[in-house]
Amino acid sequence: MPHSTASPHLLEIAWEACNQVGGIYTVIRSKVPAMMEYWGEQYCLVGPYFPQQAAAEFEPTDDYSDVFGKAVLQLREEGVEVYYGTWLVTGRPRIVLINPSSAFHQLNEIRHQLWENHHLPTSEEYLLHQVLAFGELTKRFIKLVANMSKVVAHFHEWMVGSAIPDLRREQVPVKIVFTTHATLLGRYLAMNDPNFYDQLTAVDWQKEARHFNIEPAVSIERAAAHGAHVFTTVSEVTVRECIYLLDRIPDTVLPNGLNIRRFTAMHEFQNLHLTYKEKIHRFVMSHFFQSFPFALDKTLYFFTSGRFEYRNKGFDLTLEALARLNYRMKKARMDTTVVMFFITKQPFHSINPEVLHSKALMEEIRETVEAISNQVGERLFYEAAASTEYKLPNLENFVDDYWKLRYRRTLQSWKTHHLPSVVTHNLVNDKSDEILEFLRTANLVNNADDRVKIVYHPDFISPTNPLFGMEYGQFVRGCHLGVFPSYYEPWGYTPLECVASGIPAVTSDLSGFGDYVKKHVKKYTDKGIYVINRHEKGFEESAEQLAKHLMDFVEFSRRERIAQRNKVESSSEMFDWKKLLVHYERAYHLALNADE
Repeated sequence: MPHSTASPHLLEIAWEACNQVGGIYTVIRSKVPAMMEYWGEQYCLVGPYFPQQAAAEFEPTDDYSDVFGKAVLQLREEGVEVYYGTWLVTGRPRIVLINPSSAFHQLNEIRHQLWENHHLPTSEEYLLHQVLAFGELTKRFIKLVANMSKVVAHFHEWMVGSAIPDLRREQVPVKIVFTTHATLLGRYLAMNDPNFYDQLTAVDWQKEARHFNIEPAVSIERAAAHGAHVFTTVSEVTVRECIYLLDRIPDTVLPNGLNIRRFTAMHEFQNLHLTYKEKIHRFVMSHFFQSFPFALDKTLYFFTSGRFEYRNKGFDLTLEALARLNYRMKKARMDTTVVMFFITKQPFHSINPEVLHSKALMEEIRETVEAISNQVGERLFYEAAASTEYKLPNLENFVDDYWKLRYRRTLQSWKTHHLPSVVTHNLVNDKSDEILEFLRTANLVNNADDRVKIVYHPDFISPTNPLFGMEYGQFVRGCHLGVFPSYYEPWGYTPLECVASGIPAVTSDLSGFGDYVKKHVKKYTDKGIYVINRHEKGFEESAEQLAKHLMDFVEFSRRERIAQRNKVESSSEMFDWKKLLVHYERAYHLALNADE
């Protein structure tokens, strides 16, 4: 229910508001419709102005009559480049975009004051300069709004946190909520320490931050956490991290959701699965069938995706489980094939020319076959109408020699004795790539008798991608299972996106999402959400559990898979922002009632 005019105004400040960099963009963007429904005109986002991003997603307004607009005009009078308008996403919220470069001339003074007043160290890194300038300008904007109205300011992540210490020092009448989605130091430590969780209690934060050369950013994060009236994080998994790395216990947890209505296509998701699976079939035929065929109606598509963090994202565990799955399927003489896609971002020179060439020849075969079938169809129809006999004529007689020759030649030039490549692109670091290293060592290289085939695609999937030609969300819907057994994952949107699309998913109890599922979803395995136990379990045990889950899934009948997809889809409603917004409202209530 929208707030009355006497209620506070809510400013939500994020580096990724109207600026897609990573996962927080999804959090902010997908939450907007629910926020607009609750806060209405008293809700406004604040983010940095970057012309390229703004061009696609921002629409300026000429109405500056509300408190946000008035503050923008005052800031402009002070010489700041600042824009006010609508963010062109579902819900169409108000947004203020501030160009950090407007305060670059003050950088020396800003840095000096942060050190003098708060002992915050700085560096010469350009991103840090942008962050500090944006923090200064955001502080000035909030002061202007706070002069006109009661304000709650919700800051996300360290990049916007440098405004908080000064807002408190200058006693600006604003209630501050700060959310860390993942501690910066935690991410670095988890990537480099296999015993991260065991050693968390003994970490010397300053020593480690200096070691990784991130002391200024970590210092801002700590100052923001301590300066906020209400400090929050996104999952129980990250609570421990906050306690030991930021030295403050979070006041409440804000689990992440999705705007589920965006995914719900009433009773259509089974049809969508079939439609997009056909598109994946096209790619698989072009990639594998030039070397050897297999039955597509007995093929399952598994995938994992996300930032390339080999251990954090559980790529290492997934590969180990796939090698075991391949062994077990071969031993059981199964005729099912699993094609596993690794969708991540790695530096590459180009798409592998052989992969592209195979795709092009596949299209030529399709065109040839269509031309032949059209020719046969027309001639057969005429023959049937004119015939006095009732038996089927020899169809080969209906095909011109030209098409017969073209058919034969195209097939000859397409077929090969080479194994299908496990990677679709020419990687810059081919020799040292950890995924390729594992595949070569384990000999999981798309041999004809392998039941598990691998497609490593080191780029995002998009409609302009020549190999798939589809949206990432469509690709997800076309698969059978998402695999995300993360070692370090503060929340984890990828399995949640699967669930919202009616696709079963694997997660882990070290991810915020997996931990939430274990605590709040009854009989989650029956509902197609598999949670791998990695907390206090060794790599070996977790790999065995994952391999068993994958084998169980492979052994399902088609009817069982369809039934599970129905259950997955029906459980997605509990992750809708409308259900989860209550946690945010609790945080704002705590802030409004907090003592200065």
